[in-house]
Amino acid sequence: MKHILPLFWLCWFAHSSFAQPADAPKTISSFTTGMEKQPGFLPFYWDVKRGKIYLEIDRFDTELLYYPSLAQGVGSNDIGLDRGRLGQEHVIKFQRIGTKVLMLEPNYQYRAITNDPLERRAVEESFAQSVHHGFEILAEEQNRVLVDLTPFLLQDAVGAAQDIARSRQGSYRFDASRSALYIPHTKNFPQNTEFEVTVTLTGDSPGAYLRQVVPTPTAVTMRQHHSFVELPPLDGGFKPREFDPRVGYNGIEYFDYATPVSQPITKRYIARHRLQKKDPKAAVSEAVKPIVYYLDPGTPEPIRTALLEGTAWWNQAYEAAGYRNAFQVKLLPAEADPMDVRYNVIQWVHRSTRGWSYGASVIDPRTGEILKGKVTLGSLRVRQDYLIAQGLVGNFETDTSGLNTMMQMSLNRLRQLAAHEVGHTLGLPHNYIASTQKRASVMDYPHMVARLKGASIDLSDAYTLGIGEYDKWSIVWGYQDFPAGTNEKAELAKIVQQMHAQGLSFLTDQDARPEGSVHPATHLWDNGANAVDELNRVAEVRKVALANFTEKKIPANMPLATLEEVLVPMYMFHRYQVEAAAKVIGGMEYTNALRGDGQPILSPVRPEEQRRAFQALLTTLKPEFLAVPTQILRLIPPRPYRFEPNPREVFKRRTGLAFDPLGPPEAAAGMTLRFLLNPERLARLSRSAYAPGNSAFGLEQMLQALTEEVFGNRGAYRTGQEQRSYGADIRRMVQQKLLEQYIQLAADKTVDGAVRSAANDAIMNIKRSYTQLVVGKPMASSVGQAPDFLYWLISQYEQNPDNLPVGSIQAPPDGAPIDPGQEWLEPDCEWVR
Repeated sequence: MKHILPLFWLCWFAHSSFAQPADAPKTISSFTTGMEKQPGFLPFYWDVKRGKIYLEIDRFDTELLYYPSLAQGVGSNDIGLDRGRLGQEHVIKFQRIGTKVLMLEPNYQYRAITNDPLERRAVEESFAQSVHHGFEILAEEQNRVLVDLTPFLLQDAVGAAQDIARSRQGSYRFDASRSALYIPHTKNFPQNTEFEVTVTLTGDSPGAYLRQVVPTPTAVTMRQHHSFVELPPLDGGFKPREFDPRVGYNGIEYFDYATPVSQPITKRYIARHRLQKKDPKAAVSEAVKPIVYYLDPGTPEPIRTALLEGTAWWNQAYEAAGYRNAFQVKLLPAEADPMDVRYNVIQWVHRSTRGWSYGASVIDPRTGEILKGKVTLGSLRVRQDYLIAQGLVGNFETDTSGLNTMMQMSLNRLRQLAAHEVGHTLGLPHNYIASTQKRASVMDYPHMVARLKGASIDLSDAYTLGIGEYDKWSIVWGYQDFPAGTNEKAELAKIVQQMHAQGLSFLTDQDARPEGSVHPATHLWDNGANAVDELNRVAEVRKVALANFTEKKIPANMPLATLEEVLVPMYMFHRYQVEAAAKVIGGMEYTNALRGDGQPILSPVRPEEQRRAFQALLTTLKPEFLAVPTQILRLIPPRPYRFEPNPREVFKRRTGLAFDPLGPPEAAAGMTLRFLLNPERLARLSRSAYAPGNSAFGLEQMLQALTEEVFGNRGAYRTGQEQRSYGADIRRMVQQKLLEQYIQLAADKTVDGAVRSAANDAIMNIKRSYTQLVVGKPMASSVGQAPDFLYWLISQYEQNPDNLPVGSIQAPPDGAPIDPGQEWLEPDCEWVR
């Protein structure tokens, strides 16, 4: 018996020494028994019983790319939560610390490009990093661990609640109880792993945009996507290209603290696809791997063919860079998945209203290499272009050829739209000066060119059908593959010089979108080498379009009230060219010149050209220009039941259901006055006496001429005693709006002091004229007469400037996108990282 007891204790000790602790992780194979495994870039397991995703991690301290996106949108252009929208990329890596794994994002905004590890560490320890999530290890085998990814996936990753709040549509929050994994679109691929979730946001007091598109707007349900993508090795052959401000490219920038003090610390590189010639020494060579884009097969015909053709235009640019068939476009095969990072895709997206299209790119934030191009095209855009063509050439009684013309113009616009958005995914931003350089780039926003042909309108040259000359030079500069030993910087500089020698240049959103922007040739939706000439030409086209406007502009059996939607783009046909011409006043021509490159630097627009622009703009304030033709006023009755218009697509009115004859004139006149009296533009005019070149067209001179044009000679102030007429009422309305604009300028403490002073002088000049007319007369005797009402406005301005009874101007119906801003960061589109 004494031998048995020691043997028992020996067995017990051996078992206790080698057995697993009770809290030790299980093996991955035992933990995942009964689960569905998805092998691929990051293997994962689907636990259908618990509704969980478990991620297998074996790539510790290896950088990969993570980004969220929106798989199923909300459907409102105004909110901006569109199907296919990409979120911000994040370089992340998984770090194991004991029983926990951290999803860590290094800070690539601040770097030290050096071989010295201590210098790199000094920068890394000087700036914060970001941990996106922490995971408890649930199981492990060898060098692999298993974590529950579900809590990370179930979140509002794209910030939809913030976008809803930003667009003033209500306060919403993520509701976990109404959110779940969406397995049909949770997949694995060789180079990326994709997870999708159904996300519900709940809130109260939903705004009008949400109520329009969500069945129960207190619960907004969408699908959000999480992507993990393999990053190319940093020594894998992609060479970043330094940015040159004279050629437009989006890209990356960061601080490099290893830079010598004598050189700029901020480094800027362009975004571009990886493209290499098979034979870099050959003038023309096939690519090692061509750039291929795939079109959404859900796009209907004939739109599908138009988009394929427009996208294929980019091959012309790559041919100019010496590549053969390096850019291709195909229909997405049935067996392919658009989520696969190996596919650049063009997606056809539906919304409740017309809106922007987007060219987005997934890029490597470390180098600027574009890993995937993602285009989102709004399906309702083509209908707006068709509507414009309908107003210009439509005849739904006898002229069936007009139908073909309208559709052809709309399809040609789609070809340009496809090329434009794909251009963004190739790395290119907008180039808004190109329209003045013989339509040199599809990266401009093109307005259709409508020409007069006798008493009719010709749309045969509405849009160009191919890549512009600037586009070719920009691709040559960005994608040219140079042989080994080439001085790349010098060769790139030669390309820029050759581009400039052809009269081509680059200016973008910051130069064009602000209403008070400086350059007279950068604008959205304008045409022609000269903004003033084009405004005069467009005004003539508008005159003919309105003269030809009849009930035949809509098909038979449509309510006549719907004529208003066709009327809007015809009446406002001059809107973009008005803004372009306004930029001539107080304008300055400039380039993105580098020291020593020989480009012109800065010069004000010649005074005579500014005066010419001013006179052209004054024409748009005349009653005969603003009046809606009588035959049109008689054609538009109140809306019938269930044909309520989109309020953004028709003119505002103060007459209830009835069409307001003064609504369109107020919108158009207010638009011209807003551009003319832009505070920044007026501030530049106030400094014109000592501006470079000494422009002689100054602020006081312009305001005096504007006042005289709108109010006329002394006799014209007696409009209150005139016989009432449509033209007289328009003139009174413009007088009132001009005075109110002056009052707002003078009372606004944020406006430049010289501008406020000049506006006050203009008000006092108007007052003196009125005083001469109504002196000695009681104000009550002239109730309803415009001069006395304006005189009363002036007295209120003098007596109580902090509480002015100034009315708002009826805004014109939305124009952009007409083709498209929302504000310029959303941009027809914008390039999105």
